Amino acid sequence: MQIPYGRQWIDEEDIKAVVEVLQSDYLTTGPMVREFEDAICEYTGAKYAVAFANGTAALHGACYAAGIGVGDEVITTPITFAASANCVLYQGGTPVFADVDARTYNIAPEDIERKITEKTKAIIPVHFTGQPCEMERIHAIAKKHNLLVIEDAAHALGATYKDKMIGTLSDMTVLSFHPVKHITTGEGGMVLTNDEELYKKLVLFHTHGITRNPELLTKNEGGWYYEQLELGYNYRITDFQCALGISQLKKLPMFLEKRREIAAYYNHAFAGVPNLTVPYQSPDGDSAWHLYMICVPAEWRKRLYDDLRAAGILVNVHYIPVYAHPYYRKHGYAEVCCPNAEAYYNGAISLPMYPALSVKEQDYVIDTVKRLLRAYEAER
Repeated sequence: MQIPYGRQWIDEEDIKAVVEVLQSDYLTTGPMVREFEDAICEYTGAKYAVAFANGTAALHGACYAAGIGVGDEVITTPITFAASANCVLYQGGTPVFADVDARTYNIAPEDIERKITEKTKAIIPVHFTGQPCEMERIHAIAKKHNLLVIEDAAHALGATYKDKMIGTLSDMTVLSFHPVKHITTGEGGMVLTNDEELYKKLVLFHTHGITRNPELLTKNEGGWYYEQLELGYNYRITDFQCALGISQLKKLPMFLEKRREIAAYYNHAFAGVPNLTVPYQSPDGDSAWHLYMICVPAEWRKRLYDDLRAAGILVNVHYIPVYAHPYYRKHGYAEVCCPNAEAYYNGAISLPMYPALSVKEQDYVIDTVKRLLRAYEAER
């Protein structure tokens, strides 16, 4: 038996949707792209959406639209995938890492406040594991210091914060459609916004900075005519990927319900287990449960990781603090330390969490974790 930590759910409806587009006149930018964007807007309540080739490209686009450039600082969390900070570097800006809350492992608003300088331009909070950050406090800080807020919601499609859907709260919100996320397009991402000017910048940026829009052209020589107005990128997504996304989105309520059932089952099974901490859930938000993290004593983490994988349970660790990566250490972050982030990382393990996970498989994960922890404790 091998149980991955995450896995996509692809059914015959998904396959049929992709095949229909493969047999159509469009493979790259066609009608499915706009239909997918509109469907995500309808689901989240956002006014505008721009689909990108992947989540990292979407983050890059959001930083571009925010006007981040050389000399600008952007505050984000170290407990995230590197793309949440790399997108700032792409624009010539400087990521600044604020520590995480010791309970939620999300970025701590009080440390955001401490890290603000006259160079700070934006905040990128990450809804780690699908649990929303303390957005009310983050927005208050942003308003006080005139900062933009770009939510990295790669883990949080379908999550809510104080009964509001993630995707409608901030200047921009970034989604990912990687196979282990809530819905997949293979690779894919999206930026949501309620700001028309930001939307226009995003559209231009992800198509080489080129437009055919007559309202934006400096002149118009005919129906064939287009102009490059900015230095953009080829970050477009394909039509057949968006066809998959549309089909997947129809199943999202079911996916979310299954994830929440799995999380509740883990929570019940692990309640009161010595040397194991289950995820804290804020009463202000409804998690989308992208990941299910446990924390164990640091001296046991590697051993538990190795023993679980040897037992066919392909656990993972999310994430190495971004500033600890060699690239960051070589480029000015060698002395950075976020104590809560490091304490979390030293004990964290991601257990299997995906809609197709069966009760039998979950019981095997639970029983194996408990058995191993008892054995480690007996050796003390």
